[in-house]
Formats: sequence, structure tokens, C-alpha cells
Amino acid sequence: MRVGELGEFGLIARIERAAERAGVLRGASVRLGMGDDGAVVRPRAGEEVVVSTDAFVEGVHFRWRTQSARTAGRRALVASLSDLAAMGARPLGFTWALGVPRDLSVSAVDGLTAGLVAEAATHGAPLVGGNVTGSDQTSLTLTVLGAVKRGRALTRSGARAGDRIFVTGELGTSAFEVARAERGAGRVRFVPTPRLAAGRALARIAGVGGCIDVSDGLDADLAHLLAGTELAPELAPDRFPRPARFDTRCTRAGLDAELLLRSGGEDYELLFTARGPVAREASLSRRLGVRVSEIGAVRKGARDAFPSGYRHF
Repeated sequence: MRVGELGEFGLIARIERAAERAGVLRGASVRLGMGDDGAVVRPRAGEEVVVSTDAFVEGVHFRWRTQSARTAGRRALVASLSDLAAMGARPLGFTWALGVPRDLSVSAVDGLTAGLVAEAATHGAPLVGGNVTGSDQTSLTLTVLGAVKRGRALTRSGARAGDRIFVTGELGTSAFEVARAERGAGRVRFVPTPRLAAGRALARIAGVGGCIDVSDGLDADLAHLLAGTELAPELAPDRFPRPARFDTRCTRAGLDAELLLRSGGEDYELLFTARGPVAREASLSRRLGVRVSEIGAVRKGARDAFPSGYRHF
């Protein structure tokens, strides 16, 4: 069956049923969810609301030939939730605006929906609304809502000269799979983890400077982190955390390991600076509940004007 045969309201009802089966139509902070002109979410006393929007477009962010619809849906919501993680926020819910060609199979939309609601259930992010519209290509526009203790949101600003630079988890897996898939060698199956718990823990630690998630690539996101300052990073590429045998696998695949680590993107790890007694790998790993690696330091001085990394234009 094609989307055009099912119709707009049939498609909406199908998505709503899938969300209900996954248990993501309701949440403790959702006062009014899907089915009205707008959702009503209620943060706890003493919290502020964090809002972020991302678009995921066929041919730009995903391709049907390189990954399943379910994987595309999962990766889309992970990318959006990662923005909340980078600000130390807990999810309140999300909305999904779907643009879809009328000749797309309903099973493809089912796959996207299954991926979205699976990640939503894992991370406690109810689907509270959205929209369906006809389009020449498939697109998912997600708006995530989060909450953070008043005055405690992590931001990109705040790095100082002398700060140490840290990153959670590992880099490179997502870029490696995408690069191989683009060459016709397998499909993208890896789904990163949004570091929501680590972000909330980081927001409670004194001595943290700026924070961002690694979406466009390590170099590009470091540039975002230091934008508007007279600061530059001094990096130690040999300390970049990577999966076991990553360099060997890259060599066998004809790929540049360091280039993937620095500019591949879509890792969705937290990249941040810290200073003082807290700026230690072991201490941060313990407090964030995930491996944390020190990869360099911040110094005064000019930085590269055009760092490597993903750009839309």
C-alpha cells in the first residue's frame, strides 16, 4: 500500500497507534498530548524549558539504499535528543512533522515510526504532536522539548584558556559505516546513544566550561564551541577515543582514520571543556557514568578559519 492510498488521516492514526503501543503517548510531564491544536507540557518547579528543532531530509541525512527506515527513524531522534543532552536537559517530549511523497510505501513510514518510537520509549520522550504533509521527498522535522534546573543549562560558551578538552564515549563508528555504505559496502546499522544522563550529570559539576554534542564532526564542533573567542584548541589525535582496531579497519577499507575521527560527525558524544580539580578523566568518567577521554587543551590564539566537518552549504 502507498501513502496516497492510505490518506493523511489514516497515516496519522497509524502513527498514533504505533506510539500508543510503544507507550510514548503519555508522560509524567505531559498534561495534554496528541489530538489537540497543541500540546501542553509541564516542567517541574524550578526548571526551565529547552527547545531544539532538527530536519532530516532524504538524500541529505539518510538514503533508503544505505539504511533501513527503522534505522533512519532511530538515528533522527537520537540526533535531536543529543541536543538536549548537550544542554544538560531531561526530555519532556517531542513533535514530529513528516513530509512524505504519496507514492512512498506505507511500510517505509511504519519503519520510520517504529524507529522513532523505539528511541522515544528508551529515553522517556513522549510523542506529543506533529504534522503530516505531502512532499517531493521524505523529511522528518523533529522538535524536542526538555527541562533543566533553572540557571544550570550547559551552553557552548564558557571555555577559557587553560581548560582541558574532553569527549565522552568513542568517535568514528558512525562515519565509518556511512562511508562504507556510500561505497556500496554494507548498510548503516549503527545507532549512537544520546548522552542524556551524562549531560544531566555534567550540568551539576562546577568547573565545566562549554559543551556541545559532536554532530558535524570533532573539528567543526570545536570551532562552534570556541566561536567568538580568541581561543584555539591544541589536540592530541592519538588520544581520540575510537573502537578497537578502528585504524586497521579504516586502512583495509581505504579510508583515512584520522579524517573520519575529526570530521566524520554523527557521533553524538558530548564534547566539553573543564578546569580545576574536576578536570580528570577518571573523576569525570565516574561522575558521568560513561568513558571520558581528555583529547587536548584550550589556548589563546587564532584557530583554523575553515575546520573540516559537515556543511549544508
